[in-house]
Amino acid sequence: MDNIQNKVVIITGASSGIGEATAKLLAQSGAKVVLAARREERLHMIVNEIKQAGGEAVSIKADVVSTDDMQNLAKFALGAYGRIDVLVNNAGVMPSSRMNELRVDEWDHMIDVNIKGVLYGIAAVLPIMREQHSGHIINLSSTSGYQVSPTSAVYAATKFAVRAISEGIRLEESATSGIRSTLIAPGLTKTELFDSITSPEVQAIANQISGLGISPSSIARAIAFAINEPDDTLISEIMVRPTALT
Repeated sequence: MDNIQNKVVIITGASSGIGEATAKLLAQSGAKVVLAARREERLHMIVNEIKQAGGEAVSIKADVVSTDDMQNLAKFALGAYGRIDVLVNNAGVMPSSRMNELRVDEWDHMIDVNIKGVLYGIAAVLPIMREQHSGHIINLSSTSGYQVSPTSAVYAATKFAVRAISEGIRLEESATSGIRSTLIAPGLTKTELFDSITSPEVQAIANQISGLGISPSSIARAIAFAINEPDDTLISEIMVRPTALT
């Protein structure tokens, strides 16, 4: 993991799941990680664990749906380490339901977090990375960003959008400013995503399949792999899914 050494990595949604696993793995590999999420106490606990293991980490409370919070996050990372090498846009929600349930507030929330949150993160770091003539933006999509299933239409739409945004960054920035763009598409993973589901039907489905999910560490390793590739190599997409699910 030589190419991860000393890189400054911002991770959103870092208080649990994939974000937490990624922060710990990258810190173990020599990165300087900047953790961001809404649960400040959880962030402090994870930072302490990383430091006790010999890693380097700082954290700041931030909500990805706030442009001000994301701008402050970028400024905080610059103040702590002087540069930003990688942004891992990990924060996301999945209150899936059938369209005819008309859970409009939940649709809005998914659009705000899963799409706008990704865009606000990019807006905060892109000028800095362009000035550096280097950087890496990693966006978390989903296998639902490739195939729609019943009850997942709106969630899938947000993840299709993340694919489009990631490809746009690649086309616009990689050859001109040296900024790499990677899309990570997890399948069923053991995280807190299911906690946001309020539809009884979807919750019942989730309860049946949740045990088949893979560890967040599997996704963290995919993220680390993409970062560790030499700067002349761009891993554009990685899909990681459970062996037990088709």
